[in-house]
Amino acid sequence: MPRSSEPPVDGGDPPRRAPRRGLGDARSYTPRGRALREQPRSGSADGPSGRSADPFRPALRVLDGGEARSRSGRAAPKPSDDEPRGAGRRVAAPRGAARAAATATDRTPGQRGRAADSPPRRGAKTGAPSPRSRVAGRTRRAPGPPPTLGDPRRRLRLATVLVLAMFAALGVRLVAVQVGGASDMARDGLRLRLTTVALPAERGSITDRHGAVLAHSVESRLVYVDPALVKDPDAAAKTLAPLLGVPVSQLLPKVQKHTLPDGRESRYAELKGGLPRQLAEKVMALGIEGVQVAADERREVPGHDLAANLIGFVGDERFGLEGLEARYDELLRGRPGELEYETGASNGSYSKTEIPGGYRRETPAQPGSSLRLTIDRDVQFHAQRTLYEHMRSVRADWGAAVVLDARNGEVLSQVSYPTYDAADPIRYPAEDREDRASAAVVDPGSVHKALVMGAALQEGVLRPDMSIMVGPTIKKGDQVFRDTHPNYKPRAMSLAGIMAYSSNVGTIRIADELGAQKLYEYQKAFGLGRATGEGVAGEAEGLVQPPSRWSGSSYGSVPIGHGVAVTPVQMAAAYGAIANDGTWVQPHLIREVLAPDGKARPAIPVATRRVLSPENAAAVRQALEAVVSVEGATGTAAAIRGYRVAGKTGTGAQVVGGRYVASEVASFVGMAPAENPRFVIAVFARSSGGGGGAVAAPAFRDIMSFVLSRSKTPPTLTPPPRFVLYP
Repeated sequence: MPRSSEPPVDGGDPPRRAPRRGLGDARSYTPRGRALREQPRSGSADGPSGRSADPFRPALRVLDGGEARSRSGRAAPKPSDDEPRGAGRRVAAPRGAARAAATATDRTPGQRGRAADSPPRRGAKTGAPSPRSRVAGRTRRAPGPPPTLGDPRRRLRLATVLVLAMFAALGVRLVAVQVGGASDMARDGLRLRLTTVALPAERGSITDRHGAVLAHSVESRLVYVDPALVKDPDAAAKTLAPLLGVPVSQLLPKVQKHTLPDGRESRYAELKGGLPRQLAEKVMALGIEGVQVAADERREVPGHDLAANLIGFVGDERFGLEGLEARYDELLRGRPGELEYETGASNGSYSKTEIPGGYRRETPAQPGSSLRLTIDRDVQFHAQRTLYEHMRSVRADWGAAVVLDARNGEVLSQVSYPTYDAADPIRYPAEDREDRASAAVVDPGSVHKALVMGAALQEGVLRPDMSIMVGPTIKKGDQVFRDTHPNYKPRAMSLAGIMAYSSNVGTIRIADELGAQKLYEYQKAFGLGRATGEGVAGEAEGLVQPPSRWSGSSYGSVPIGHGVAVTPVQMAAAYGAIANDGTWVQPHLIREVLAPDGKARPAIPVATRRVLSPENAAAVRQALEAVVSVEGATGTAAAIRGYRVAGKTGTGAQVVGGRYVASEVASFVGMAPAENPRFVIAVFARSSGGGGGAVAAPAFRDIMSFVLSRSKTPPTLTPPPRFVLYP
């Protein structure tokens, strides 16, 4: 029920209950819960419309399940059916006013609110309520302060800071791009438009001692591709394969789009170089987009098989693969150049057309140097033909011949049998392409005996006029050694007789006087057991054993040239020391190197060393002359009419992979003219039968005759000496 509208003053007694109002009074309440007479007049604080201006005015009714209830929890009386809707209803007073007007006597323990005598809440306001807190005779508590709203200035400041930070970051990035990264970005963009073309360097020539060309580079064509422009890589590879002679499996990765190791897209790939111009024109006639032809060079060997085993050949990538081409590849090849230019876009893709005035950088190619060999082309041709004929006649497996100038170590000819066509080397097996003169490792056989005699003379254990007692046999270790010209009873033989009849027993007796250690030292001094360094790639070293590794039979086999591994070039150089008055001169193939500007310089310094005295070297030459001039000697087939010849025959075996193989290796190493030697020739041949006198000596004779004639060496005016074989 409504209470007195007069609030307590200064904490006085609560007001007395007012009498019930009639139905008419109930109807006079407005929905806001005030009587009409309590509406503020015009100009009051509630405004001229009579509605309160307080936005936080609480609701007037408390609904519970759709019914209006009083503060005590009892339902408000419902109006009768004949009453107008809204008339006679009890409208609950605002909750705040009821709570403020209730006293301790009016509330039950279960009701909300505080007792009258309880102290006010912390922060509560005291004093008389304002007139707006009086509703229907009840007094309500004044509303609390409104909730704190967000400060728009604070939000504005925060938003401003965020926007400024964003613009600051963008500004810093823009400065970094424009100042620090602009050049990098421009460079990256330029790289996408650049095309790089290799400029091959002209490969140097290989000529003989007189300047005749043995191998040189000639103009040709190069087929290359821009993978980015090829529309159908599979079809392009299948079409080009038969013309270029390259399998599809090798062409396809090049014509397909791919990236370079640095991550850039490949715009250039070589397909095949060294093509004739006519073939290149056929490739261009196909009209394959992205495939182009450029100027190139290819290696040409005018003589085809002339000195092919010595010179070697060049591969498709213009790198030397064998022979002198491989050994001096870096010097011959020079330094390739490079052309880098900017290309324009065409139909969304970069073409190969250079942009006029665009970026362009060219590194000129530096041509390679040329080699002038010590080889004489005419001597090489004759020696090669002669060796071929003789090896075919004896059905030899292989043969080798070396022509050496004894005075300076220059190799005038170095030939191998069989040979091959250097213009088309792939058709031949690797064995045919091998340079036998520097790669074949053989037992020298009896040609080694001259070195034993020279060492004994130099050490003073033997004199040129001495004779050696030679029996039919001699035993060393568990092996018995015999002579091919048997003596049925011991007898004395001169040094010339020991050489003429190639006495094994006499040579072993000389080696016993010399000693194993001294023999080993002279083997090394004569150049055995190490590569000569003449200039051929893959030259074999051979092998000589120190006495500490000798067996009992080695004291008999080593002096006669067994158990020793040498190459034909090594034996030619050893005999060159005997011919050159005891001075060993390093054999060499390169006479000089011609720079691109035409200036010549020596290729390598030539090593020399003294092995024998001139007198002892002359004594050995005289004993070797008996091999050719004495009737019945082993080397009479090497005699040349009008010239005195000195030399030695030999029969050994070939060593392959550390083991001896079947068939014998026949050899003859000699010099002419014997009284003043100028040339040394070594001939080795592996055949199924026949010694050095029957297989190698005739080839030596024919080659030496041509060399003496070509060099215009005058014939010998003095006859050979008369030899006493058995003093």
